[in-house]
Amino acid sequence: MKKAYYLILFLAINFGGLAIGNCFMGDAVSGEWYTNLNKAPWTPPGWLFGFAWTIIMLCFSYYLAELFIERSKVSLWLVYVFSWLLNVSWNWFFFNQKMITIGLIVLILLFLTIFYFFITFRHDRLKWVKYLLLPYIIWLFIATTLNGYILFNN
Repeated sequence: MKKAYYLILFLAINFGGLAIGNCFMGDAVSGEWYTNLNKAPWTPPGWLFGFAWTIIMLCFSYYLAELFIERSKVSLWLVYVFSWLLNVSWNWFFFNQKMITIGLIVLILLFLTIFYFFITFRHDRLKWVKYLLLPYIIWLFIATTLNGYILFNN
């Protein structure tokens, strides 16, 4: 019962964060500013972003449910909230405010935060579940390279 509670809670919070982030973007992806940027040759097609984030948030939510069953300390909630704020704010900094450098810093901080989850919580219960963070880590690495390419080539 506790796992179901946490899973539903984190699914709602994480997908809510994606929705808020999407609101911060507005029509930026199809707008003139983003369309005219010199983007990296490895930039994936637009449809892949939604698909990837859906998989990432499903995996991340399940991981968090397992983690918070094991430990639900205030410090852990603070790290999670920090990661959530970083994830949501990137859209605002990058697309809405066109602050590419701040966007890159946010992505690096988010990468480090998710990597912290991966390397810190390794006890028996999470020994294998932590690998659900790999899609998130890989995607953040790709996003960081895309953001960095735009920063240094525009």
